[in-house]
Amino acid sequence: MELKFRVAARIAKPVHEVFEAVADPAKLSHYFTTGGAEGRLETGATVTWDFHDFPGAFPVYVIEVVPDEKIVLEWQASEGEAHNIEGSEPKDADYRTRVTMNFKGLDDGRTLVEIAEEGWRENQGALGASYGNCQGWSQMLCALKVWIEHGINLRDGMYK
Repeated sequence: MELKFRVAARIAKPVHEVFEAVADPAKLSHYFTTGGAEGRLETGATVTWDFHDFPGAFPVYVIEVVPDEKIVLEWQASEGEAHNIEGSEPKDADYRTRVTMNFKGLDDGRTLVEIAEEGWRENQGALGASYGNCQGWSQMLCALKVWIEHGINLRDGMYK
């Protein structure tokens, strides 16, 4: 069994605007990285994402960026309940998972954003962590949609 997932959403904005809302750390910090993001998502960069509602800032390794089309990231794998409602801390593992975001402009002016993550080991802790990350990326897409379309920060107070 290969642990991986894909989530997707349609955002009612042009592809460049949606792409920039993810690649630009100031914009990402408005709706997703509640503790802030440092560094633009560009090929070869290492940026920092911080979440006030989860433990501490951490590095994100940018593998590939194709403007307005694709962002590929890697980050430290977890083999624990990273998004556990009770607030238990994730258990870092000694490998990374890979996140691929694809952006596609649609004929009606909207943008399809697909996010896939893969690369966990096959064990119970990694399975739980993959479910947590799937939840997190789904919520990121919801937060992106509400922020970019309506100016509302969906994550404000959602977890703490």
